[in-house]
Amino acid sequence: MTDPEVPNEVPVESRGPSAEFLLAISDYGIELEASEVDLISKYLDLLYIANEKMNLTGVRDRTAAWMRHIFDALTLLPILQQSQARSVVDVGSGGGLPGLVLAIVMPDSQVTLIESTGKKAKFLKETVDQLGLNNVRVRSERAEILGAKELRECNDVVVSRAVSRLPSLLEFCLPMVRLGGHFVAIKGEQAAAEVAASVHALGELRGVVIDQVRTPTGTLVVVEKTGLTPKRYPRAIGEPERQPL
Repeated sequence: MTDPEVPNEVPVESRGPSAEFLLAISDYGIELEASEVDLISKYLDLLYIANEKMNLTGVRDRTAAWMRHIFDALTLLPILQQSQARSVVDVGSGGGLPGLVLAIVMPDSQVTLIESTGKKAKFLKETVDQLGLNNVRVRSERAEILGAKELRECNDVVVSRAVSRLPSLLEFCLPMVRLGGHFVAIKGEQAAAEVAASVHALGELRGVVIDQVRTPTGTLVVVEKTGLTPKRYPRAIGEPERQPL
């Protein structure tokens, strides 16, 4: 039986993208197909219906979500295209940001959404089914477990948004990145300070910050995987946040 938190049918009257969003993607050099915009709009419909029963987004204004959520996710697209990413992992996907949006606009790439909270993972699975996204898999598991074995050092790019401070986030994400691949974190005003606090973690986990890209909605911290991560990382569940490197 389908969970009532996610409707069987997408609402008919979907609200399209804001004028600010359309101008922003144009200025950023992003081109979207009409079908992609439609799918993103349907995704927002499902997100806001489910948000009435669980906390998936604090952005209450649907129009503002096109910039604060959708455009913010799409700022990753140029980096992913430049990296020719065929396997992308979103750690701490929550309501599907940024990974689900990236999956819509990158249909030839395999996207894995990692979300350890069961009801959020259920929302993601049902949303993926309703949108007909065949290139997405959802894993309701801790990143520490997946990074230790199943997803270890086999992905082109790992991304994350609004999950944890960078020293902890690096331990969650870098073990999943293949040698020569990239981890990209969407960060805010404290990006530079978090990078400065991550020197030890970067050395331990075998990564180097190669760029900090300022966007209209945040800062993208781009980390290249320069060596194999020692087997002792990631540490046990909860340890990266209790005692950051």
